Amino acid sequence: MKIAVAGAGYVGLVTGVVFADLGNEVICVDIDPAKVDAINKGRAPIYEPGLDEMLQRNLEEGRLRATTDLAAAVRESEVIFITVGTPPTENGEPDLKYVDEVARVIGESLNGYKIIVNKSTVPVGTGDRVRRIIEQYRREPHEFDVVSNPEFLREGSAVHDTLYPERIVIGTDNPRAAMKIVELYAPLERPMLITNLPTAEVIKYASNTFLALKISYINAIADLCERVGADVVQVAKAMGYDSRIGPHFLQAGLGFGGSCFPKDVKAFAHSVERYGLDPTLYQTILAINDARPRQFVQRISERLGGLQGKTIGLLGLAFKPNTDDIREARSIEIIRYLLQEGAAVRAYDPVAMPNMQALYPHITYCRNAYEVAEGADALALVTEWNEFKQLNFERIKSLMRQPNLFDGRNLYDPQRMRKLGFYYYGVGRGEANQHENGL
Repeated sequence: MKIAVAGAGYVGLVTGVVFADLGNEVICVDIDPAKVDAINKGRAPIYEPGLDEMLQRNLEEGRLRATTDLAAAVRESEVIFITVGTPPTENGEPDLKYVDEVARVIGESLNGYKIIVNKSTVPVGTGDRVRRIIEQYRREPHEFDVVSNPEFLREGSAVHDTLYPERIVIGTDNPRAAMKIVELYAPLERPMLITNLPTAEVIKYASNTFLALKISYINAIADLCERVGADVVQVAKAMGYDSRIGPHFLQAGLGFGGSCFPKDVKAFAHSVERYGLDPTLYQTILAINDARPRQFVQRISERLGGLQGKTIGLLGLAFKPNTDDIREARSIEIIRYLLQEGAAVRAYDPVAMPNMQALYPHITYCRNAYEVAEGADALALVTEWNEFKQLNFERIKSLMRQPNLFDGRNLYDPQRMRKLGFYYYGVGRGEANQHENGL
């Protein structure tokens, strides 16, 4: 099948490369010439495990190429995926200008029957909006269908998630279009759900909002655990054994970040309100999450008797492990609060430091965790990269000015840290925290 993918970001590039690897002819389209050039030279412009090798293989075998010419790609293709960004506006609603622009070019370039697949995360009603724009700009009465095919990729495992999705959602009002997309995905041999357009559009937001709800819920429980001397790790473990709840997304900590959950919950709240429903639940999810970095820094400040003139070391900057993405990363807010309070910041992340340097060029970036610890009054774990799991904490302690450890992801064993001579703070680990304070 001949496929065009409009937008070569995380979703678009991974989608295009995987479809090429399944034997399709794929054209990735992006407005950024530097990104297109990198792709054509076999260099993925994003960090994603396994992507470079798959990209290079499909370039060499002639199944994949990149271009800035969307109109030509549309004319050459049977199926066009829209995977452009939908960034939030100032009030949190998704900005659909890039989706609109792609739809306009598709309309102007139609030269036969096409299936337009919206894979970008968009509010309900966007499929109809895309249809109207294409109808407005098409120059000949060629037929087309619009399909909603939301993505459920996780950064850091996007290639795996594309090859082994838990479900494939196909939303369309035309069985002809549905069967074509079923044919495209058939080699994956995964469960497929065919719905109408609005149902597919709601599924994406409903899924992400529910996962964000679980994270904010367990963080609200963590605050109670700190007050009463309970351990949220054990609370979550017991909850997770219940098959109706499950263990996933019940890790208390600094909250969620990244390109999806924050903006999707905001967008869903606006959609709900637009249709005359109460958005309070979704606004509360965000309010709990937004409070996490400030509370974490406050704990550090309380321990150190203020942050003026103190040196704080951060382990991890990316919003999650195995990605260089810092969009809505907890580290951004933590650094901002630390600097506002007069602290000096040292930081290390395996891959995300270049991206953070564009935002905070004046903090100290280090070569590894041990360099971060040198002269630090406190060490804070922000992103739970694998390489932080088995650090030599005796060495870490010898390098620090004061052995204070603030575990923003509850990665470490409190008893072990105490035995090594650290003051240890874990999110929602009330019993461990109170023990440290001699309560």
